[in-house]
Amino acid sequence: MISENFAYDCNILKFFLRGRVDSANAQEKEQEIGAALQTGPVENLIIDCEDLEYISSAGLRVLLRLRQKFEDLKLINVSSDVYEIFEMTGFTEMLDISKAFKVISVEGKEIIGKGANGYVYRIDPDTVVKAYNNPDALDDIKRERELARTAFVLGVPTAISYDVVKLKEGGYGSVFELLDATSFAKLLIDKQKTLDEVAKMSVDLLKIIHSTEIKPGTMPSMKAIALDWADFIKDHLDEALFAKLRSLIEEVPEDYHMLHGDYHIKNVMLQNGESLLIDMDTLCYGHPVFELASMYNAYVGYRELDHQTSPSFLGIPYEDQVALWNKILPLYLDTTDEARIREVESKAMIIGYTRIFRRTIRRIGVDTEFGKKQIALCKEYLGRLLPATDTLTF
Repeated sequence: MISENFAYDCNILKFFLRGRVDSANAQEKEQEIGAALQTGPVENLIIDCEDLEYISSAGLRVLLRLRQKFEDLKLINVSSDVYEIFEMTGFTEMLDISKAFKVISVEGKEIIGKGANGYVYRIDPDTVVKAYNNPDALDDIKRERELARTAFVLGVPTAISYDVVKLKEGGYGSVFELLDATSFAKLLIDKQKTLDEVAKMSVDLLKIIHSTEIKPGTMPSMKAIALDWADFIKDHLDEALFAKLRSLIEEVPEDYHMLHGDYHIKNVMLQNGESLLIDMDTLCYGHPVFELASMYNAYVGYRELDHQTSPSFLGIPYEDQVALWNKILPLYLDTTDEARIREVESKAMIIGYTRIFRRTIRRIGVDTEFGKKQIALCKEYLGRLLPATDTLTF
């Protein structure tokens, strides 16, 4: 049932609180809500505050009485001014109160970053927005903001979201202030930096990330995630190879140092000479072999069978992606020993092709032409690398 002041459906009542609620009309508003509650059995009460301009202590007492009747009382679409009143009076600690979201569009905006869970758009010279693939991403956004704050406090140069918006195209986005910031990918595309320079900047920041210790429980374990990848492909892999794969991952010691989890040239920005991480929802901890595996995939593995799609992913030709990887790895390992470099690469490839194997099954399918080729390639690499590898650590 829908009226001017409320909507009732499936035992949920949404009441629209409008204008000012103060000592002059608080009793009247409470009576209106009481009348709406007689519509039918009400299990949950939601107060929509989109048109609420002000609430006084008298109005707050009305909400407290409602809270006594409905423990899960929610207030939604609260303006910034009204939210400040709730915050100052401690109501944000007692009630489930959510702000109204500004609505923006990303149509036609430049994509400056791309990660596992969304795209980053340049909205104007000062502002970027990460648009999430998941249309119900509010929990994901909250989680990513918490991870980003954790990294920032620990000294990792990170862009911090200052607002959440609704997108006209659907879903939600996080807003960041990145004045004159340019992605590493864009620096290469516009020839502002060479592959050597970008490789050096990438490794410098990567070493800061990997030297940052975290407290257990503050981030996911990359080792646990990799074990899930292995288990997912169990039925598609030779039994002995699967046993070797899982054993190698299990034997990687716990390492409570930070990993980005999706580190590549579209997820790092240069701002006033400082490198900044974006797309922080993949932050985790673990041995660096897991990070190198995701980087190998970004620069080599994902586009190995289809070089032509590389510019749509990182913005540069496949040949440049591979060249960049082959510059980054020696710098990270601090060696020119080709045998050592290829040894570590092969360890990363084991994890990398395990992930690609799983990704192919889930996203492309085992019966498609491209899926069959991709799975055959993964099996070829794993079949060659696993018997020759005794440990994934280095």
